[in-house]
Amino acid sequence: AIKKTKMAAGILRRWLGPLMDPAYATHAAILLFIIDAFITCGIVAKVPYTEIDWKAYMQEVEGVVNGTYDYTQLAGDTGPLVYPAGFVYVYLGFYYGTNHGTDIALAQGVFVALYLATLALVFNIYRKTNLPPLALAPLSLIAYRVHSIYVLRLFNDPIAMLLFYLALNLILVRRWTLACAVYSFAVSIKMNILLFAPGLFFVLLAETGFLATVARIALCGVIQVVLAVPFLLVNPWGYLARSFDLGRQFMYVWSVNWKFVPEEVFLDRTFHVALLSVHLLLLLVFVRQVLNAYGGLGSIIKKRRTLQNSDIVWLLFGCNFIGIACSRSLHYQFYVWYFHSLPWLLWTSRLPSAARLLLPLAVEYCWIVFPANARSSLLLFTCHVIVLGALLAGPVYGAGSLASKSKTKKE
Repeated sequence: AIKKTKMAAGILRRWLGPLMDPAYATHAAILLFIIDAFITCGIVAKVPYTEIDWKAYMQEVEGVVNGTYDYTQLAGDTGPLVYPAGFVYVYLGFYYGTNHGTDIALAQGVFVALYLATLALVFNIYRKTNLPPLALAPLSLIAYRVHSIYVLRLFNDPIAMLLFYLALNLILVRRWTLACAVYSFAVSIKMNILLFAPGLFFVLLAETGFLATVARIALCGVIQVVLAVPFLLVNPWGYLARSFDLGRQFMYVWSVNWKFVPEEVFLDRTFHVALLSVHLLLLLVFVRQVLNAYGGLGSIIKKRRTLQNSDIVWLLFGCNFIGIACSRSLHYQFYVWYFHSLPWLLWTSRLPSAARLLLPLAVEYCWIVFPANARSSLLLFTCHVIVLGALLAGPVYGAGSLASKSKTKKE
């Protein structure tokens, strides 16, 4: 009996071994990409399109077509235009390319391409950071809500995230200037991309030095100004107030993450300030952990470092997740802000394998429940807290020290 048990265990290891071997990540990515392409096309063919914001987007950019450049006068059925100028240019392209937004089938086809392009960019990030095939599987096999957000709803969030993942791929091959330009354009689609900014700043500082970092931050700012010029010339304060409104009030009915607190608490400014304070405190602890690993901020400014790709992704994904976990509200389309990065964080954390496999399933369940309720929100909150704890504990590679896998650049 013991011999048979050992034999069965050996066979199981032989069959499951490739799932844990990063050498097979490329093969897994290709297979999953093909499967997902068929799934996505099947969804578009079989599942009806649901109108939520698409018509409103078309109405907002139609105002620009009609000659209105005052941001306070641009609005749709769902409310005023609240996205930066890059959004206007992208959806103007959709406006003209889809017969003023009426050719939904064509728009869905474009979003299928955007979804698959995002998947390819994310798979490449996983491949470049030596994650096993099993870490890639959730990106395609449990992406029920994400497929809906991309190809059945046509939100702008996927476009912003596609550009971010393109920027991250450029960062991983050290195309710093182009990466920052693409990153800035992603911010101009939707400002949630700013959640990655603290991590990007540290990576730039470590790899390129202080002056080069300042120059590239300035480049990001210039791009924002250039894109916004037509609107800034008409009503600069109106543009800034609408497109970068950090104090916007969210509706309790659409919140996915805070349904377990009373509505009066959700709407209370004290609650918002508390979340912001926790966000800043967690960022401070997370970034300080990295700074200390390199000998402190002064050491980084004096000597540039070559970071491992895993270090870079850990910083960017980690800062983004902290912001999401402390968000005043998460709507259903916001799931794409971290869906593709969650498995990466789990598989580079110190969590046991069971948690790495089960947490994505639990999070997906929370985002599938509609409408969100106290139970699903509390479960999502719990999952987020677990991931936050794993982040603050440090990555599993390099004995938990980012600096242990870095080296000082040659002078």
